[in-house]
Amino acid sequence: MTANDTFTGQGPAATYDSAFLKACRREPVPHTPVWFMRQAGRSLPEYRKVREGVPMLESCMRPELVTEITLQPVRRHDVDAAIYFSDIVVPLKAIGIDLDIKPGVGPVVEQPIRTRADLARLRDLAPEDVPYVTEAIGLLTRELGATPLIGFAGAPFTLASYLVEGGPSRTYENAKAMMYGDPGLWADLLDRLADITAAFLKVQIEAGASAVQLFDSWAGALAPADYRRSVMPASAKVFDAVAGYGVPRIHFGVGTGELLKLLGEAGADVVGVDWRVPLDEAARRVGPGKALQGNLDPTVLFTDKDTVEAKAQEVLDAAAGLEGHVFNLGHGVMPNTDPDALTRLVEYVHTATAR
Repeated sequence: MTANDTFTGQGPAATYDSAFLKACRREPVPHTPVWFMRQAGRSLPEYRKVREGVPMLESCMRPELVTEITLQPVRRHDVDAAIYFSDIVVPLKAIGIDLDIKPGVGPVVEQPIRTRADLARLRDLAPEDVPYVTEAIGLLTRELGATPLIGFAGAPFTLASYLVEGGPSRTYENAKAMMYGDPGLWADLLDRLADITAAFLKVQIEAGASAVQLFDSWAGALAPADYRRSVMPASAKVFDAVAGYGVPRIHFGVGTGELLKLLGEAGADVVGVDWRVPLDEAARRVGPGKALQGNLDPTVLFTDKDTVEAKAQEVLDAAAGLEGHVFNLGHGVMPNTDPDALTRLVEYVHTATAR
């Protein structure tokens, strides 16, 4: 499948009229579609069982395991879309970066990228570097049928932050020092990562993903002017690279209330909103022509059923005037979340918004 092909068979053509893709295209829907970031993961006992003894990165490279984990929340919660089970550092590992995902810590890079010479370690990503992705998505689309599969990747800024810092950071002191102090090196680093990210998304789309989400998890650490000047060009390059496929492109970051308009301008069709900004205000900031995704605070799920429903209704009320709305949390599902609370939330949103 190429950008110019018609989507057929069990790929995106089978999912075209789904509520999720209709909402992404800002078309009328039978009900507000629901999916959750990190829906396939630690909150599910069946996930913990199949992952037992399997390191995170290895689990991302086993097609049958990826398929099972991706399908688990669809079976359990009746969500309107699946999201491909992987990790944002998978493409970096695939091109030979020495990194690991350490339990309780996150991605750790053995040799951080700090100099121009280090850029040579970031070679292009080819489909043959990630054959397990193509295989897993083929298995998934056959199983999912009319349920869309969302592919995803980490945005250049977030990947750069991990690479430059050497792991998770709260201050991004090394990454920001490069961005401010050596803007030429920074721009080249993000441009290289944009190419890798775009290649990774193309593999997923060509294998059958119906939509893609770019996670710029740490973009909220940036001032709008810095984002526009030093980050947005690379994210825009990623979105532009996959525009020809015609699949919806979602853009999400945490703490990005001040960046919402720019997230849309980077090329997204759908802008993800965390819980800090009500959706009606987010729509004002983003401007017309975009659908929105979000944005229930994930911690609400630790309360009782009536409170969850009341807070969910607040989100739906704020979304009432939107051109398109995909219900989601304002960040990922927390590990200790009761899975039954998620199932009940999906049912509530579907029932409350049935047209």
